[in-house]
Amino acid sequence: MPADEVAAWVAALRQAGTSYQPNSETQRQCRDWLGEAGHSLVVAGNPTYPARLSELSTPPAGLFCIGNVAHLSEPQLAIVGSRNATRGGIENAKAFAEALARAGLVITSGLAVGIDAAAHRGALRAGPSIAVLGSGLERIYPHTHQALAVEISQRGVLVSEYPPQTAAAKHHFPERNRIIAGLSLGTLVIEAAARSGALITARLAGEVGREVFAVPGSIHNPLARGCHRLLRDGATLVEGVDDVLSQLEPALSPYLADEPLVPTEPRGQDTLLDQPAYRELASALSFDPVEVDELARRTGLTSAELSSMLLILELEGLVEALPGGRYSLLS
Repeated sequence: MPADEVAAWVAALRQAGTSYQPNSETQRQCRDWLGEAGHSLVVAGNPTYPARLSELSTPPAGLFCIGNVAHLSEPQLAIVGSRNATRGGIENAKAFAEALARAGLVITSGLAVGIDAAAHRGALRAGPSIAVLGSGLERIYPHTHQALAVEISQRGVLVSEYPPQTAAAKHHFPERNRIIAGLSLGTLVIEAAARSGALITARLAGEVGREVFAVPGSIHNPLARGCHRLLRDGATLVEGVDDVLSQLEPALSPYLADEPLVPTEPRGQDTLLDQPAYRELASALSFDPVEVDELARRTGLTSAELSSMLLILELEGLVEALPGGRYSLLS
């Protein structure tokens, strides 16, 4: 019953000693909101409350959710990064998210523009995704991601610790980041400036003993400096999906039982190359190295399209990236 859930949430807030106490009008709005299909409130102590969040120093008293709350307790990887990401960073986030989702991880992020949104979109190609918001779920922020939020709610779950009508506020986002870090077994950072909210998420992940991963970049790219800082501080350097999966294997073992880390029939050459664009790209490649400019000439694809597709083919073990921006087929 909505009234019981709201009462339990208010009690959990009091027990946690938080300064915030919802007034009677806010509680009424929450009850009305919970009466709608697909809406729920997961309160600390409830069996559906994700156990990993309890390891935080300040776990949320409750989570307002739209979607399937069972995903909250599934093995997750956070993918975060710059809001002002480069095109290459966007394509990397999509490709890594899709490949890791196919390997069985739920991809969690913050719905922000840039790397966050790219990670959600990549993950949704292969499975569910979780978005943790810095606003109430009736006040989706940023507003431009309304459609993406709906898709996530239908295939995964939207999450916020704030009552549904709460507007976004600057101080909400570091608080939001602790939930992203707490839900996940590890955090992968793809492009981050030296001062970045993504680094806050990574720091919080490290503080609760979770893995931290970073994708390196050019020394001339200011959005690589945050990742390089993480690598200097001991983060795992990531060049491919296996770098993440091998490091997470001990943490994943309780969830997998006797199942393999990667599905026994992962998306491979036969299924991937059923797609016409990938089939055309494969026919343009050979076992001799080919430069991207030549591939663009042969296929008519743009450099950005080729970058994304070649990374996915590389992550699937179908092509090899070689020095000088060249690629060749693997046998």
